[in-house]
Amino acid sequence: MSSFKNVFYFQAGLGILANMFLLFFYTFIILGHKPRPTDLISCQLTFIHIIMVLIGGDILFTDLFELLNIENDFKCKTIFYISRVMRGLSICTTCLLSVFQAVTISPNTSFLAKFKQKLKKYMVYVFLCIWSFNLSFSTNRIFYVGGFINVSENNQMQVTKSCSLLPMNTIIRALIFTISTSRDVFLVGVMLTTSVYMVITMFRHQRQCKYLYSISNLRESPEKRATKTILLLVSFFVIMYWVDFIISFTSDMLWMYDPVILTFQKFLMYAYPTITPLVQISSDNRIIIMLKNMQSKRYRSFV
Repeated sequence: MSSFKNVFYFQAGLGILANMFLLFFYTFIILGHKPRPTDLISCQLTFIHIIMVLIGGDILFTDLFELLNIENDFKCKTIFYISRVMRGLSICTTCLLSVFQAVTISPNTSFLAKFKQKLKKYMVYVFLCIWSFNLSFSTNRIFYVGGFINVSENNQMQVTKSCSLLPMNTIIRALIFTISTSRDVFLVGVMLTTSVYMVITMFRHQRQCKYLYSISNLRESPEKRATKTILLLVSFFVIMYWVDFIISFTSDMLWMYDPVILTFQKFLMYAYPTITPLVQISSDNRIIIMLKNMQSKRYRSFV
């Protein structure tokens, strides 16, 4: 278990460093240069992932609450609430990124073409709606999470060393589960639909280009690279989501959390915010060019 925790903390550290680098890069691009349409969405997703990793790795809030001597019950409610909000924001923002990219690469003759300018224009309002929805949607965690006292006496389900889920009415639990699952299934469905659309659009475009240019002269456009990156991220997110969903659903039905399974679930859940920035860094040509320029300048300074 201790070795697994070391791997988990390494994952958290790597995720924070990669996401911080991306956050500074996107902020620099948005404020000082001509950003791509998806940069603002990617910047928000990066910020969300930083908070997710900090909370998931018990890096920020646990030590802060202990330093301020804040009671355990308030600490558990805060951590679980923010964790659920960030999880909801992550799936919503990933879905938005997928939809926006599908609209961006759609041909001018398609139905989606008329939404290209509208999405850019109303992007800030979309962000406000996403944040407002998730902040209000996750409030149930405030009422049904508390500090761990005694499982045998209070029928609590211990989910961490010091926090537990409080017992709730069966109807309320079923209602919360139905609403949250319906939201997630809908968003995952939208992501899969837009992913299939992007694959079809890319295939048609590549087939048309073969008639106009030789294969050797074909160069991959930034839009195509971005589309491939988003498709990879969406595929990975969907896999991680369903594994997390199966573990959470089984634990809720049995009303029992095994410590090993919980640690494994946390590792899977925070694999996405750790791997996402690494994929984005390796696939964004602007970052690669910037790093190469920095390396060449450093090399010339030593010569």
